[in-house]
Amino acid sequence: MKLLSVLCAATIAALPLAACSSTPTPKSAEKRADVKADAQAALNKAQADDPTLAARLDECQAYAVFPKVGKGAAGVGGAYGRGVLYEKGQAVGYCDLSQATIGAQLGAQTYTEIICFETPEAIARFKDGTFALDAQASAVAVKSGAGANARYQDGVAVLTRNETGLMAEAAVGGQKFRYQPL
Repeated sequence: MKLLSVLCAATIAALPLAACSSTPTPKSAEKRADVKADAQAALNKAQADDPTLAARLDECQAYAVFPKVGKGAAGVGGAYGRGVLYEKGQAVGYCDLSQATIGAQLGAQTYTEIICFETPEAIARFKDGTFALDAQASAVAVKSGAGANARYQDGVAVLTRNETGLMAEAAVGGQKFRYQPL
């Protein structure tokens, strides 16, 4: 248990630093290629888990894929991940998300997050930095039928896929996003 506490504390301390010191666009061409490849691999896995997801992605105006969001918490929590924004199936820019939470929570996990944008206005909010998800936003776990069952709220539907780790939480907080075109 002590090792888990140390890992959580280290993750929590590192997440805000990663979010503040970086930009949505990775600095090297190799890292940019890695983010794109990771986003495509995450999309492929999610579509294999849920065959209805492809139809959801085809019908939405745009979608952001965050292939590896790292999250850690011990009372206070944080998360950070980089991703790619797609419009009409084509990568148009890099984005990142940062999250802060407070409440009864303990653990660490990695997950994939896919945000589908239903309207041009929702995409514009995302690109100009005024888009955020609050504690009231609900995410649907990617499994068979999730793409068809996810409901848009304020022009946005959120899908997540757990990759690794374990997190127990009853917390409040929100996610903030940044975007840079290719």
